[in-house]
Amino acid sequence: MAQTIYQVDSFTQTPFAGNPAAVCILPKAADEQWMQNLAHEMNLSETAFVVPQDDGFDLRWFTPAVEVNLCGHATLASAHILWETAVLDADTEARFHTLSGLLTAKRAGDLIEMDFPATPAKQVDSAPDFVDALGVAPIWIGQYNGKFLIEVESDKTVEDATPDFGALRKSSVRGVIITSTTTREGIDFVSRFFAPAVGIDEDPVTGSAHCILAPYWAAKLGKPEMTGYQASARGGVVRVRTNGDRVVLGGHAVTVFRAELLTA
Repeated sequence: MAQTIYQVDSFTQTPFAGNPAAVCILPKAADEQWMQNLAHEMNLSETAFVVPQDDGFDLRWFTPAVEVNLCGHATLASAHILWETAVLDADTEARFHTLSGLLTAKRAGDLIEMDFPATPAKQVDSAPDFVDALGVAPIWIGQYNGKFLIEVESDKTVEDATPDFGALRKSSVRGVIITSTTTREGIDFVSRFFAPAVGIDEDPVTGSAHCILAPYWAAKLGKPEMTGYQASARGGVVRVRTNGDRVVLGGHAVTVFRAELLTA
């Protein structure tokens, strides 16, 4: 039986914007090296592999270089494909068993809302050695599980940043978020995310980064419900709502193409 693979643009309603993810719905668990090879072939920030279980789906995510513990945009893409292909009814919640525990997704009007763990960053005492490679002046630096959150003075600073990816690649940091408030209408904060050490110089729109951004800006702005804009070249909008130790991430998705794999 032929294996279909889909490419979906997440956190956007417009094709060729947002963050592209590949999605494979598999009949059974696949060889790990095969999944890594396919992710490398797709050369997207993430390729998602979905396998039906009795109570939902097993979900794994691979960059071109490594498997990751949490990915928002490829989870959004996976749920979108399950509903679009009628594997799940439109009003049925998608339940994903992952390395980060149970994640769920449901439709909320024209949005897809995902329930993810909140991962608040803790302030660090001194600037890490990679900060100079970002080319920005930090106002605040925090860290969570190998990822760093850095607030800078303005949205222009975020948008104009030109990191030295070669230097970042040599550091041990798994990912760096830079962020600020913004004057953009209808947007509460902007961000960008860099992760050269795991094969992604700049991720276009990063759901998992908003698990860090949401509690940070909710505390600072006093707003549990906000809208973030990730200011990459492709750009994308992520709606966030804090809920105790969880974060609800909302976004749109659009299928760009489906293809048939000729090599299993």
